[in-house]
Amino acid sequence: FSTAKMLTTTAASFTRASRSVFKSRSYHSTQLLLEKLNVEGLASKVDLKNQNVLMRVDLNVPLSKEDDVTVTDDTRLRAIVPTAKYLLEKGANVILCSHFGRPKGEIIETGKNGRLNPVVPRLTELLGTEVKKVDDCMGPDVEGAAKSLSGGEVLLLENTRFYKGETKNDPELAAGLGKLADYFVMDAFGTAHRAHSSTAGVADHMKLSAAGFLLDKELKYLKGAVDSPNRPLAAIVGGAKVSTKIPVIESLIEKCDTVLVGGGMIFTFYKALGYDIGASLVEEDMVELAGKLMKQAEEKGVKMILPTDVVLADKFAADANTKVAAADQISGDWMGLDIGPESMALFESEIAKANTVVWNGPMGVFEIPAFAKGTVAVAEMLAKATAERDAVTIVGGGDSVAAVNQAGLGDKVSHISTGGGASLELLEGKTLPGVAALTEA
Repeated sequence: FSTAKMLTTTAASFTRASRSVFKSRSYHSTQLLLEKLNVEGLASKVDLKNQNVLMRVDLNVPLSKEDDVTVTDDTRLRAIVPTAKYLLEKGANVILCSHFGRPKGEIIETGKNGRLNPVVPRLTELLGTEVKKVDDCMGPDVEGAAKSLSGGEVLLLENTRFYKGETKNDPELAAGLGKLADYFVMDAFGTAHRAHSSTAGVADHMKLSAAGFLLDKELKYLKGAVDSPNRPLAAIVGGAKVSTKIPVIESLIEKCDTVLVGGGMIFTFYKALGYDIGASLVEEDMVELAGKLMKQAEEKGVKMILPTDVVLADKFAADANTKVAAADQISGDWMGLDIGPESMALFESEIAKANTVVWNGPMGVFEIPAFAKGTVAVAEMLAKATAERDAVTIVGGGDSVAAVNQAGLGDKVSHISTGGGASLELLEGKTLPGVAALTEA
């Protein structure tokens, strides 16, 4: 009786072992998300010439550790360019608004929680026009700077999280931001799952609020792919903990044909199957739930596939001794840190059958090269599916995105999501506050 057969039929064994009913969550109708006004719709309703448009963006870029000023990766800055340039071409004055790090209501001059000054030079280059900056995001001085804009100028506001109320959706801050413009464009998908003053509350003070190109694309890909996919639909879920992915796994079981599971969370599933997991990571309080998830998949007729072999290490380090073992042959002080070669082949055969693939979370400890092979292999499988079969491949979540970019395959998949938590919440079927606040199309 092979491990492969055992692990692709695990859910059936759980049905026999337990008849307890596992209630699935209820999912919001997501059609509404695709019916929000977008920036092109805004431009068709209103002549934007000389109008102030407040544009919520995500300018959280990494800064050099050497000087705390030099932007080391401008991906997020480049991501805002299409919407900002579109508005400028329409003659609008664009007022850019973003948080930066977690200053928690303090004014911090430099660094990753500091002022937004470091992004100004690169934004100026990317937008091809001067980016003026103010040192606050509301108040008389900022209102004066906003009123003086004309003929398609760009103004950057200060870090919104210098105000403690920003993360509490403080109505005073929302109203202060609302005094700067008549129209609002939300293009910060990464914070759309937060009900903050600058992402949700501000929309109450605008004539019209619309999704920017970036947000619109995220909604169409992530919701479109999962709610009305070109089937078969496969999901690959990785990461260290089951606890952080329970809602998304539940949701994917409702919607997918196949769910492939990798990462540290697999050992909690193995424990539920009664396997010895050695010194591998496990969430003891999640073992019963892991079993119920497998049972739920089986009841829905969804194939839930766990890795059949793993790469073991004798310590959590780059110089650890390693070996490959079948999933049911782990013992002693060995810990699993990546999926094995047989699992990679199994995953590849499943991905080859899918026309739509959604991936969230690494397959192993990909920061350490010896345990990155499974994650890189999955990235290559997605790139191949897109290139050879025109499959829709979507990568969501910080670590998966980092892995795809690290493998140099960022432009070889259909869509890379710019939001971590926001991607997960969309896949879970949740309504995002930063989207709910927008004007209906």
